[in-house]
Amino acid sequence: MSDDGRRALSVGETVKADRPSRMGARPGLPLQRPPVPPTSAAGHWPRLSVIIPTLNEGLNIGPVLDELPDDLFEVIVVDGRSTDDTVANALAARPDCRIVQQTGRGKGDALTCGFAAARGDIIITLDADGSADPAEIPVFVGALLAGADFSKGSRHLVGGGSSDLTRLRGAGNRALGLLVNLLYRTSFTDLCYGYNAFWRDCLPALSLDCPGFEIETLMNIRAVKSGLRVSEVPSYERDRRHGTSNLNAVSDGLRVLRTILRERRSGSPPAAARPRIVRAPVGADSPTAAASERSPD
Repeated sequence: MSDDGRRALSVGETVKADRPSRMGARPGLPLQRPPVPPTSAAGHWPRLSVIIPTLNEGLNIGPVLDELPDDLFEVIVVDGRSTDDTVANALAARPDCRIVQQTGRGKGDALTCGFAAARGDIIITLDADGSADPAEIPVFVGALLAGADFSKGSRHLVGGGSSDLTRLRGAGNRALGLLVNLLYRTSFTDLCYGYNAFWRDCLPALSLDCPGFEIETLMNIRAVKSGLRVSEVPSYERDRRHGTSNLNAVSDGLRVLRTILRERRSGSPPAAARPRIVRAPVGADSPTAAASERSPD
């Protein structure tokens, strides 16, 4: 048993999931912090940039920032010209966060603005409504340290789940996921989910160019088409803390469908998985975690 009450699982041991609570601790499997190479005089490895798109999330942004770990390299709040106190509450909760003003409209545009401003080695995307649990960040980072280029959350893996996913949204997500798996020979269990992490040097391969909620789907498809190593990790989606979502299940679902078909018509088949990239420790002033060498599987 560790000091924080968590323990390692023995081989073959099963864990019974706790009953989900509205805003309680994450149910499912215990969270284990992955091993991280020690820091050195040359700098920290890896540096984590958390990107949070916001639009009138004044009641939610403070508690979300309060939950974030203290050892992040940077927290970037992208504001879509909110008319409430989103920016003021963000700075009050975390004075060191960077505020980036969105240039266009939509979640996809906000994330793209945040990605352009990020300086860390790993980029992590979180929603501002409190549905994503920051305690899961080590799980996403662990998948990247284990060799993945892109780690995506799944509410349908063992240890994941949702207390917020409606039947309509769930059915649409499953149908769109089946279509992508058929067209791109993938095995995604959750397609339209906004909790993701990836190495910043993968941004050129993703080449994101969409303004709306369909950006999560586009990221997954572009990652596969570029041959990035994609790893799904279990994630539990909590209820929104306050207010209502800007997502419209029907109209945004149609946007996702059009994105899937557009990408398929582009004629670029899924690429073979590229060799694993071994990313070396980087200094604090290095622009990114460069790929230092390649190793076979």
